[in-house]
Amino acid sequence: MACGKVVAKRELIRLVRTADMQVEIDATGKSTGRGAYLCLAPECWETGLKGNRLEYALRTNLNPDNRERLIKSSQDLVQGAN
Repeated sequence: MACGKVVAKRELIRLVRTADMQVEIDATGKSTGRGAYLCLAPECWETGLKGNRLEYALRTNLNPDNRERLIKSSQDLVQGAN
């Protein structure tokens, strides 16, 4: 979504908008709700979370707490991949 790279779906992290309009990382890739994909590159997460790209793709607004939680989760994912 942010970097525009074309890679296998399994190499991407799915973010999903839940019924209560929160955005969460979908570890299974099968949660119901509107989804968007980001790769593990830190720049991709920065771009997706910095502006409104993720909000636009998921058709929701991120509150500051939700945004911080996603930033923390993305840092954990990136560190775990290295």
